[in-house]
Amino acid sequence: MKVIKYFFFIALMGAFAISCEEGLDPINPGDPGTEQFSPELTITFPTEGKIVRSSDSVATVYFKFLATDDFELGSVVVVLDGTEIGNVTSFVDYRRWDASFMFNGLRDGEHTLAITVTDLSGKSVADTVNFLKITTEAYVPLDGEVAYFPFDGDYKDAITETEMTVVGTPDFVNEGKVNLAYAGATDSYLNFPTTTLTTTHEFSATFWMKINATPDRAGILIMSPEDLANPGYPAVQNLRTSGFRFFREASGTNQIIKDNVGFGTGECWNDGGIVDPSTSEWFHFAFTISETMSSIYINGELARESELTAPIDWTGCDILTVMSGVPRFREWSHFSDLSLLDELHMFSRALTLEEVQAFYNVKK
Repeated sequence: MKVIKYFFFIALMGAFAISCEEGLDPINPGDPGTEQFSPELTITFPTEGKIVRSSDSVATVYFKFLATDDFELGSVVVVLDGTEIGNVTSFVDYRRWDASFMFNGLRDGEHTLAITVTDLSGKSVADTVNFLKITTEAYVPLDGEVAYFPFDGDYKDAITETEMTVVGTPDFVNEGKVNLAYAGATDSYLNFPTTTLTTTHEFSATFWMKINATPDRAGILIMSPEDLANPGYPAVQNLRTSGFRFFREASGTNQIIKDNVGFGTGECWNDGGIVDPSTSEWFHFAFTISETMSSIYINGELARESELTAPIDWTGCDILTVMSGVPRFREWSHFSDLSLLDELHMFSRALTLEEVQAFYNVKK
């Protein structure tokens, strides 16, 4: 009887193995191909001519770059000011290294970063960037200021040192209102957590923009909840009962700067004012949200204010989007803004007219 049971078990296991293998392709060795192209290299930080600022005279920095190859990476050599500081020959993804290479000991002065990528066949590519490191005093926030983004080559909040999340391929330009500036790109924007931004029922933001009127409408600063009940979710988002939406729309050849504020049971529209982007000038914008009023300022002057029925509601507002309506305010095509943006300050209180004018006058 034990012999019969044994053969029955063997037959059962064989049948199970056959059933598990049905429909599966056999694993056969394949030709990995041959090396055809040279590797590619893109250095994203620092960029050419960038000023790296730190409150420490000797700082830790992260050099960021992307090295790829069609076959297999062999080595990546990192050289700073003629001295090799890294030689990497092992990669988790053998065709791609999205690197954040730490260097501890960057001193003030002019520097040259050189990176060489070589593949297994010996083909190589190299790139070099020159940049400047300077020591700056630690930023001291103003009364009620909860975030400040100077956009001088990075997306870091000068107060908390928290980095914005980058979506797409925005860039920096040298002709900012102050030093460098954020330069928008198609399908590109920034996200920032709202933990420090929604601690009160008041909010203000001030910033400079040089408007690119193409596309003719775009989101600028958006803090909206997910519109889960929208029939077009997730592609369509337009829930306006909490948070705010600061955006622009065409009015002939001009642009109207608008704001929308949600207070839980309803919403408040503020049609702001009109600017002419054909002047290619920098415009200073500010909007404040008190417990009773939504106000928009253009170049230090009050453009319009609208009364709030109740204080702003922050329900579901977990992300701030900068320079796009995507992902939370997109039903009316308020997509990415291709304009320039600089000197973004945000507050957990409503600024006065005099305070707005001070921001405008200091850089006008």
